[in-house]
Amino acid sequence: MKKIVQKNDRVLRQNTKEIPVNEIKTLKIKKVLKEMSSALKSQSDGVAIAAPQIGYPLSIFVVSGKIFSAKGGLASGEQLEESLKNKTKNYKDLIFINPKISKLSKEKEWLPEGCLSVRWLYGKTFRSKKAMVTAYNKKGKKFQRGASGLLAQIFQHETDHLKGILFIDHAKEIKEELPKN
Repeated sequence: MKKIVQKNDRVLRQNTKEIPVNEIKTLKIKKVLKEMSSALKSQSDGVAIAAPQIGYPLSIFVVSGKIFSAKGGLASGEQLEESLKNKTKNYKDLIFINPKISKLSKEKEWLPEGCLSVRWLYGKTFRSKKAMVTAYNKKGKKFQRGASGLLAQIFQHETDHLKGILFIDHAKEIKEELPKN
């Protein structure tokens, strides 16, 4: 399995390359998507991952289906923790290839944030409450997806990764929180 690279790795500071639409369904991209999914699943606290986080400077991110484990929608922080513990219903991961944020709400808030490539630092980031992303799915079909709350925050965090930006570049109150084992 591909290792999740950490904050000092140069690939995390690069602008990613877009994937030509006619290459989305190739074996190479399928392999990258599979590696991203298994790297994400290997982290019990992971909710999303961008291709640079496993060493590929490609414009792709994957959102874990586990964030949808709440009845009728997005899990809250507590529901997410509960579903992570209980491994409740399996939802499909969402794949975003060549994603672009097409709309952000003017309304913003400070939100707690962490990153699989910035272990074990956490801080508060100022994010729009709503976001709209235009991207391609794994079949090369263009789509748009709007979000609020956690999913909107994920969209912003992951598209930052695709521009070589880490949340610690703009977070405040950054502190280390080691896992409680």
